[in-house]
Amino acid sequence: MLRLAHRFASFALPTVLATGLVLGGCSSSSASAAPVTVHLGYFPNLTHATALVGVHEGIFARDLGSKATLATSTYNAGPAEVQALFAGALDAAYLGANSAVTAWVQSHGAAITVVSGSVSGGAALVVSPSITSAAGLKGHKLATPQLGNTQDVALRTWLAANGLKTDTQGGGDVSILPQDNATTLQSFKSGVIDGAWVPEPWATRLVQEGGGHVLVDEKTLWPDGRFATTVLAVRTAFAKAHPALVTALVQGQVDANIFVSANPTKAQADVNAEIATITGKPLAAKVVVAAWPNLTFTDDPIASSIQTSADHAVALGLSKPASLKGLIDVSTLNKILSAAHQPTVSAS
Repeated sequence: MLRLAHRFASFALPTVLATGLVLGGCSSSSASAAPVTVHLGYFPNLTHATALVGVHEGIFARDLGSKATLATSTYNAGPAEVQALFAGALDAAYLGANSAVTAWVQSHGAAITVVSGSVSGGAALVVSPSITSAAGLKGHKLATPQLGNTQDVALRTWLAANGLKTDTQGGGDVSILPQDNATTLQSFKSGVIDGAWVPEPWATRLVQEGGGHVLVDEKTLWPDGRFATTVLAVRTAFAKAHPALVTALVQGQVDANIFVSANPTKAQADVNAEIATITGKPLAAKVVVAAWPNLTFTDDPIASSIQTSADHAVALGLSKPASLKGLIDVSTLNKILSAAHQPTVSAS
């Protein structure tokens, strides 16, 4: 669900809007007559720290310059963000790999393009102390942020690999209940659920506040521990109409990650200040400190992991088979990385 949207702008979200209408977009000539409002979406999660820091420090606003105004909206999970992209309510969004693939598949490759990575890692399955193995989960209830989102696919894939069946109605050997992360924490504390596969800071909060323990750190399931947790995607119609602004957004992404790496303590404070503004309450400092090392900040979208995540969603029946050729375009990113004397990345 949309949690606290339209902090700086107000616009209606139609329930259904055909992709063809979204892709109509305004032309670059008409857009050049006046400053453009760039609508950027992200989550109030530590796994979206790059976006939070970029907004708080004014990095995106600086790199966009005088020709654009930044407006932000926040979400709980990727599928809601995808609908906002389809509706034209967002021009760019930080979202999980599976949500990006969902947008690509549902629009037949027309709606979005992934232009950069952002964060790797920072997701885990936290369970009650009495559960110490996959087998011990049989008959129990677990939560994920939303059906079909990146953590939901990861959990269902891991359970299937361990011989445990699930379905989208909450049945099977293990019942999965997609819900808002804040609700998940309360449900875990009260014993309504027995664990959850969630991004940071929620994994750490389930441990510190709910008394749980980490059964699976997702990075242990990936080669070299690298997988795309959060990527930056742009709406294709917006990119065609405003290529210079997309370049500026990617520059902001790179600059924000440079800031995060160079100033980790300040970055943590920035992120917590933004979370407090969005949710009305900051995280406990000990949560941020404990969760931060679980995150790897990288501009690399780790394309191979996105393909693997897509394959997992297909295997689960949550997505249709489709070619992902063209989903990831790192040409702009690589020009920026080269100019900054940083290693370039691959789109495959």
